[in-house]
Amino acid sequence: MNKLKILGFDIGGTKCAVITALWDGEEIKLLKKDKCPTERGLTPTEMIDRLIAMADGILDCKPDTVGISCGGPLDSKKGIIMSPPNLPGWDNVEIVKQIEAHYGVPAHLQNDANACAVADWKFGAGRGTDNMVFMTFGTGLGAGLILNGKLYSGTTDNAGELGHIRLDKFGPVGYGKAGSFEGFCSGGGLAQLGYMKALEKAQSGEYPMYFKKGMTVADVTAKTVADAAEAGDETAIEVYRICGEYLGRGLSVVIDLLNPEVIVIGSIFARSRNLLWESAKKVIEKEALSLSANCCRVVPTELGEKIGDYAAVAAALL
Repeated sequence: MNKLKILGFDIGGTKCAVITALWDGEEIKLLKKDKCPTERGLTPTEMIDRLIAMADGILDCKPDTVGISCGGPLDSKKGIIMSPPNLPGWDNVEIVKQIEAHYGVPAHLQNDANACAVADWKFGAGRGTDNMVFMTFGTGLGAGLILNGKLYSGTTDNAGELGHIRLDKFGPVGYGKAGSFEGFCSGGGLAQLGYMKALEKAQSGEYPMYFKKGMTVADVTAKTVADAAEAGDETAIEVYRICGEYLGRGLSVVIDLLNPEVIVIGSIFARSRNLLWESAKKVIEKEALSLSANCCRVVPTELGEKIGDYAAVAAALL
């Protein structure tokens, strides 16, 4: 087949990027990229115009199709961004209409978790599978679902919100819910866990490597705890063990419910699998149906820190 010329827009709460790529049906080649901060002082229309101007600056020719990856909620069928919490003022923004009017080619909008799922399915660890789950494991926890060889987005583009599942009565807060999957398995959740465990130690006059007297929860991050764990700090290791245990609980639900061939996990899991997987695996072996667990691989994303670029491009292939 002729190579498809793709333009991708990756829209986030703090930064945005535009990416060009070539797709021959089997291999994807990223060509050029430009990025900029998400300007709060601009209207959504003005910000999109800025991104279009950036894209025009890196395009060598007219694209065949355009992909747009953005945090939800959104309506992928109508091409409308609907008030994402990380994009204040972006209320019912008809982004597809604006971009199609400029380029005269089809544009496709997807929420970022779905776009990441398609990216790893087409280009990464999910290649060749019909049933795959992609899970973000960064600032928050969400998922994109590939079921029977197709992206499943649900009735209102809301499928895959795994972070909202409650795993325990008490625990770190994520998704506005104490003890949620996101509360235990996200950057913010790890910081909360790390802070709580550090306070417990401080009560007896001991301080973990990542914590000093007077620190607040804002001073603790998933990375500082991970660095301490890698250096052998017992409290930090325990924080990641607990996170891994609840990751295993959540994954057991996903495995039993969806029976996927592979679960691909990004961000923190990709960086700290060695601190998480042993405890997660033990829970899965105990909790999940063995027939389903035995046929499911749990792996980090193959797309690394460029997954956002690949996701924007992958949205165009839907």
